[in-house]
Amino acid sequence: MSSLKLKPSLFGTWKHQRWKPNPKFYSVLRRFLLKVHETNVKPVNIAITKRAQAGELGIARQMFDEMPHRTVVSWNTMIAGYSKWGRYSEALTLVSSMHYRNAKLNETTFSTVLSVCARLPSLTDGKQVHGLVLKSGSEGFELVGSALLYLYASCFEIDQARRVFDVLHEGNALLWSLMLVGYVQCNLMDDALRFFYRMPTRDVVAWTTLISGYTKSEEGCDKALEIFKVMRESCGVAPNEFTLDCAIRACGRVGRLYDGRAVHGLVVRIGFEIESSINGALIEFYCNFNALEDAKTIYERLVSPCLNDTTTLLGGLITMGRIEEAELIFNGLVERNPVSYNLMMKGYSMSGRIENSKKLFLEMPQRVLTSSNTMISVYSRNGELDKALELFEETKEERNPVTWNSMISGYIHNNQPENALKLYVTMHTCSISQTRSTFSALFHACSCLGSLQQGQLFHAHLTKSPFVSNVYVGTALVDMYSKCGSITDAQASFAGISYPNVAAWTALINGYAHHGLGSDAILLFDNMLEQGVNPNAATFVGILSACTRSGLVHEGMRFFRIMQECYGVTPTLEHFTCAVDLLGRSGRLREAELLIEKMPIEADSAVWGALLNACWFWMDMEVGERVAKMMFTLEPKPISVYVIMSNIYALLGRWGEKMKVRETLKGLDVKKDPGCSWIELNNGIHVFSVEDRSHPYRSAIYATLEHLTANVSSIVELDYVFLPVMEASISNGVYSQF
Repeated sequence: MSSLKLKPSLFGTWKHQRWKPNPKFYSVLRRFLLKVHETNVKPVNIAITKRAQAGELGIARQMFDEMPHRTVVSWNTMIAGYSKWGRYSEALTLVSSMHYRNAKLNETTFSTVLSVCARLPSLTDGKQVHGLVLKSGSEGFELVGSALLYLYASCFEIDQARRVFDVLHEGNALLWSLMLVGYVQCNLMDDALRFFYRMPTRDVVAWTTLISGYTKSEEGCDKALEIFKVMRESCGVAPNEFTLDCAIRACGRVGRLYDGRAVHGLVVRIGFEIESSINGALIEFYCNFNALEDAKTIYERLVSPCLNDTTTLLGGLITMGRIEEAELIFNGLVERNPVSYNLMMKGYSMSGRIENSKKLFLEMPQRVLTSSNTMISVYSRNGELDKALELFEETKEERNPVTWNSMISGYIHNNQPENALKLYVTMHTCSISQTRSTFSALFHACSCLGSLQQGQLFHAHLTKSPFVSNVYVGTALVDMYSKCGSITDAQASFAGISYPNVAAWTALINGYAHHGLGSDAILLFDNMLEQGVNPNAATFVGILSACTRSGLVHEGMRFFRIMQECYGVTPTLEHFTCAVDLLGRSGRLREAELLIEKMPIEADSAVWGALLNACWFWMDMEVGERVAKMMFTLEPKPISVYVIMSNIYALLGRWGEKMKVRETLKGLDVKKDPGCSWIELNNGIHVFSVEDRSHPYRSAIYATLEHLTANVSSIVELDYVFLPVMEASISNGVYSQF
């Protein structure tokens, strides 16, 4: 509702009383009275200004109301005071009163009130003031023209802002920068770039405005760094602290560690290392790359780190699992905010200290919604879904999408993807807005279910949202289609991502690996490098898996060698497991065993298990027995080891050893989970396992199965060709495990 009420005569002709019996006499008298009034008013105006600047608006307003006579300066002072302290409605009310009392609005009044309308934002009030500006002819003043353009840009009326620019820019140089800011604010970066190159002069403020606009989204960070490079190399414009801040954050978002370090060097060379905003950006940058020692070095150099810098480092430490260090910093905080509490609660949860998380939640002096959302995630991770649901029921009426996303993710984490999808349906029915995390969680749920139809349905929802080309959502979409068996849809989804980052490339590489397309994965890896995207640890797991499943031994081992030499990625247990699996599947068992023996870190059961599986495939009892002995020392009841060794002994005719293993296995009192299969029909998943009679249509299903079995048996009896084919398959060593 508009706070500004102007007289109806605004759009008509202003009428003044013109009858003056003695014009000369009244003119002299008027000048005399004005002089007397100004003499008395000036000290009061000064006093009002001081009170308003100090935030004592009540006292300032009382002084203003008690003035017997006011000048335009009196009105402007009080309006500016309200504006400064964010009391915009009162500022507009005062302007209305000023206009109704026939006080003349000058260029200072117009510029102030237009800025107020922009900050609210209130386009309706702003247009009314624009009408007054045109009527008074004040649009030619620099500050008034600038405030007009700022108003329309803030209200996202970019066409109106452009009209103001086109009319006034020849006499107002300030409008060039403001118009550029308007395009950036409205996220019209193509228009901003074209306008930028039309500008008569491009100073550091203009460059920084453009760079910051591209930095706002992950998709634009590469372009931001490209412009930063042009600014440095071609134009000779020295960056300021805000330019460097944007460049550092852009490097962090697109994973450019080396470029970020180069910008850090530039910061030191120019002398901006003491700037608090840049130090905050650097701490965040190094935390993003898990370079926590660099982040801590910068943090410890700060004389008085702000709370934002501390929480950034706190988040980095918690992400890396360094909970004790995070706890020391948290306990040393003089001031804590909900962000620091939430991070520490998350950290305790990650380390299994759930009781500490609960205690911290109860100790919070002020619990905000984000804290409840954090605790929903904490309870979910701990398997306490009932408590998570109880907290969700208490907060869901706030209609905060993060609350709903947390509960959806909680269901997925606790192997209840069906409930996650049902909750989304409720969320959609209640018109709760979806975020990128909503769609990411939904696609993850579809991956868990293996439901391609549901995934396609949610993809249709995504196309109607603003996240259709978002890299975060697109990565989840690629992963879903890959795991649900549609690699062509995964490829199309990847192509729809505006600016794919390393996670997106890795998702498609994993998809190719999942489908046994090793050569395609290698080509994609090379394409990624050509696009200037550096691989990370997860990328190498994907490419090694792709080579393993396609039998590309030489290519896979080449990737294993160069990951640290060329890309600085230290092999983890997961990488060694892939390499052992790659060598083992190709029959190079001794080479795989030597690789394990030379590992710089102790091999776990997954690494040895990969070699044991290879021993089973190649029937190598000698290496298999050595591996089995190692695995007996790592796990208390290694059931899989006994099963594999039993199978090896059986296939080699070592029946005595097989029976011993089987007797040991029986003594462990364990039961193997039955295998299962499923089918998707009418957007529903139907799961079947051995001797399962829980399905509501079990009678019809078993009757159909018996009918099919009878038909197959009759075919085998009639068609003798099937028998030699089966015998040939067995003689060639082709077999399946059920």
